[in-house]
Amino acid sequence: MDLIIVESPSKAKTISKYLKGKYKVAASGGHVRDLPERTLGVKITENFEPKYEITASKKEVIKRLAAEAKKCGKVYLATDREGEAISWHLQTVLGLDENQANRIEFNEISPAAVQNALKTPRRININLVDAQQARRVLDRLVGYKLSPLLNKRIQNGLSAGRVQSVALRLIVDREREISAFKPEG
Repeated sequence: MDLIIVESPSKAKTISKYLKGKYKVAASGGHVRDLPERTLGVKITENFEPKYEITASKKEVIKRLAAEAKKCGKVYLATDREGEAISWHLQTVLGLDENQANRIEFNEISPAAVQNALKTPRRININLVDAQQARRVLDRLVGYKLSPLLNKRIQNGLSAGRVQSVALRLIVDREREISAFKPEG
């Protein structure tokens, strides 16, 4: 029996019903690896290479998925959201062959869409993975230095990334304009 890995447990249940027991369907619960929490996790001097760790809450998930993968013939990765990167991380931690066409996609959860996806698996698109990694690295490079400032000056528990830093800059610039304003008259 082949294995299909999706993100959501409820999606796994629905797809399993559609496939009528012909495939084992399991859920990853989203990202299984990320940059370390307490360090930058990006090797700036080595072409901004990210250093990933298995997320603590996902160690049991990985163990379970690895056991399932060993029992199954082929493993299909059908993740959504940031699917390409999540599939790449799963492929890596599960030790799947990177040259194998094991990535499937569907834009709706229906029997026809799932069946069609299974007919046309493809290799993971490393360009899409790299695009997601670039966004994640940029978030970390900007946010790792900016988040402590937000926590100190605005509110504890806030984090910043590439989007928040631009918004913060706009706010700071506007506050400076307001402070520099000299009313006439």
